[in-house]
Amino acid sequence: MKRVKRAELIKQTRDKLLAAGRKAFARDGYHAASMDQLTADVGLTRGALYHHFGSKRGLMEAVVEQIDTEMAGRLRDALKDATDRRQALIDEGVAYIKLALEPEFQRIVLRDGPAVLGAPMHWPSQNACLAGTIERIQHLVDTGEIAPVDAEAAARLLDGAVLDAAMWIAAADDPAAVAQRAIDAFTRLASGLVAR
Repeated sequence: MKRVKRAELIKQTRDKLLAAGRKAFARDGYHAASMDQLTADVGLTRGALYHHFGSKRGLMEAVVEQIDTEMAGRLRDALKDATDRRQALIDEGVAYIKLALEPEFQRIVLRDGPAVLGAPMHWPSQNACLAGTIERIQHLVDTGEIAPVDAEAAARLLDGAVLDAAMWIAAADDPAAVAQRAIDAFTRLASGLVAR
């Protein structure tokens, strides 16, 4: 009985810190976010933050992973009824580019994330996304739906294009205008890959 309660308490504390970190990083940015204020806002101590995440950077890693996981879920949900797998590959890239218009995603994942955590291509969440893209492209090749292509190379190029477009949008003065330009160019690029 005590173990269940202790496990629940640990999870609740971790969840509170994640939510507070996410809010502070979105509002203030990573560098300006105060760990003392963040923990005080949820009635915890800085020690609790260090116990659960090791550091401010550790909290940032967990927040980025949480957001990336949510975004991947949203992309899956948006494409779950797709019947044309070739078009779904394009639609997934376009959907990710559109996510770059969301302020929280822009600030935490696209602007502060790379500055704090390094190149996104080394993040576990991005590697999972890449693995999924490789699998989808390989399936299209194996079923003859697209011309033979090195699935890993194609996936890296597509995912790289999408991520770079998203980062371009996040840094733009007019994100909506840049997003439309990026979507138009990405669609043409990806359409060439999935042409029969």
